[in-house]
Amino acid sequence: MVPTVVGRRRGRRSVAQRLLDLCTPHWLARILGLLGVVSLVSALTPAIRGRLRLVSEMLPVFAPAAARAGSAAVGVILLYLASGVARRKQRAWAAAVCLSALGTGLQLAKGLDIEEAALSAVVLVMLLAGRHHFTARADPRSGRHVVLTGLGALAAATVVGFALLTLQSRHEQTGVTPAERLEHTVLGLVGITGPVRYTSAPPAAQADVVLIVLGSAALLTVLAVMLRPSGAPHPLRPEEEAALRALIARNADSLAYFALRRDRSVVFSRSGKAAVSYRAVGSVSLAGGDPLGEPDAWPGAIAAWLEEADRYGWRPAVLGASEAGATAYSRAGLDALEIGDEAILEVDDFDLDGRRMRPVRQAVARVRRAGYHIRCDLVDDVDPRQRDEVARAAEAWRDGSTERGFAMALGRFQDPADHGCVLVRALDAEGQLKALLHLVPWGTDGLSLDLMRRDRDVENGTVEAMVTALVAAAPSLGVARVSLNFAVFRSVFERGERLGAGPILRLWRAVLLQLSRFWQIEALYRANAKYHPLWTPRFVCFREVRDLPVIGIAALRAEAFLHAPAWTRWLSGRAAIEEASHRLHGGRQG
Repeated sequence: MVPTVVGRRRGRRSVAQRLLDLCTPHWLARILGLLGVVSLVSALTPAIRGRLRLVSEMLPVFAPAAARAGSAAVGVILLYLASGVARRKQRAWAAAVCLSALGTGLQLAKGLDIEEAALSAVVLVMLLAGRHHFTARADPRSGRHVVLTGLGALAAATVVGFALLTLQSRHEQTGVTPAERLEHTVLGLVGITGPVRYTSAPPAAQADVVLIVLGSAALLTVLAVMLRPSGAPHPLRPEEEAALRALIARNADSLAYFALRRDRSVVFSRSGKAAVSYRAVGSVSLAGGDPLGEPDAWPGAIAAWLEEADRYGWRPAVLGASEAGATAYSRAGLDALEIGDEAILEVDDFDLDGRRMRPVRQAVARVRRAGYHIRCDLVDDVDPRQRDEVARAAEAWRDGSTERGFAMALGRFQDPADHGCVLVRALDAEGQLKALLHLVPWGTDGLSLDLMRRDRDVENGTVEAMVTALVAAAPSLGVARVSLNFAVFRSVFERGERLGAGPILRLWRAVLLQLSRFWQIEALYRANAKYHPLWTPRFVCFREVRDLPVIGIAALRAEAFLHAPAWTRWLSGRAAIEEASHRLHGGRQG
């Protein structure tokens, strides 16, 4: 008999454990979303007459209509909260608990919807049971911004509600003062009946519904500000930039210098010998390239970065890691996926002779016949007036109003703090600037392409002429290697066009060709392949496969291929962060 009893106890514990497994953030987020949908549908569905009659006998006449409006508002807010619950946000959990409890009462008040009320109660119990999972802090933001938003939303709702009540004053009993009407408005925003009395029930119910909807809208606005990701704890500080420059000088990654972008943040290891440069984009902490500093100290920096991501409930991801960097991130628990290759020219191995370099030779010859000449200079050695001309030209030739780039772009030009940058200019026969390349230092003997701009009517082959001239001038500049553009999914284009390529590879290549109509994926590969460079793989690193769609959107936003609406920047406090960054680095950029 004893074994049987033990077996039963184990079975009971197993069932209980299965129930507790549903109280994890991801499952609770799904269930919370389901509850939000049920609340919305229930609010839009007529109540059962018999139940509604019972409610009308027990509660004021306006209660069912007000509860219906409140249930709809709760449903919308719960759908919004689901994302924060999935990210283990403490504030999202607290708001979900309160709204689940409120929803239980509203479901009963609007028509004795016992089934929906029971679901809300079950969700409330599950949220309380899973409390220990919700340890992620609120995203860094200004408390003043949240308070001002709340006060503004409340003031707007009060003004609109007071105006609507004033227009409806013909249905009020006589003797109502503006002060009483204002009191009725404020109380009505939170679902409490005020001092104003109406001559008939329908206008009273209509007023109460309007006011509680306005109050719910104000609450939703405050929650949106509180829960929306706002960015990293702070922009790159001058003292952090100085420490990064010391680490970059000893770093072998061609993308290391781009860690100095001022729209990034940085996390250092405890020893200070390594760091991870990243930007918080939405709910993603997106690191760019490899960790900085000594490879032996990378694990400490990666651990600090992951700890911060977990603290704020961010999804950690890395864009453009090298094989060494991807290996380090993999050892820390992330998966890696190859997304393309970086084209690198070794100066000693570059040679225009031979059949395979014939297209490049022909392009260079064509540009020379057109009277163009190429200049390669350190930016510090260029006359300030000419630098200003280059800056204006780069701005005018930019494709679109936004400067693109994150992992492989610096985002600024002729900053006094940037030493060792190289400028390549193509001048026509009249000395007019027609195209330019801007490259940043890569260690002590390399350059990484940062910016490539050209005039619309430039001679075909000018870029090839500039790259060739740069390689020719490299020894005098102390340069042994040059990193060019990054080719996304290069291996797909290269292998997909070969004889004997499989159907899946051909299909994938066809998809990329269609996408190239919008993002020039194939064009970048062809532009680099003509130099026959050394291809080095680059990886995207992530924690869970299900995060890839969100990470992909974050990467497109970071690279400025997707833009968030301006109002979301205000809601998230991003504008305040950018202003703080400008104050920190005010006057440093030329």
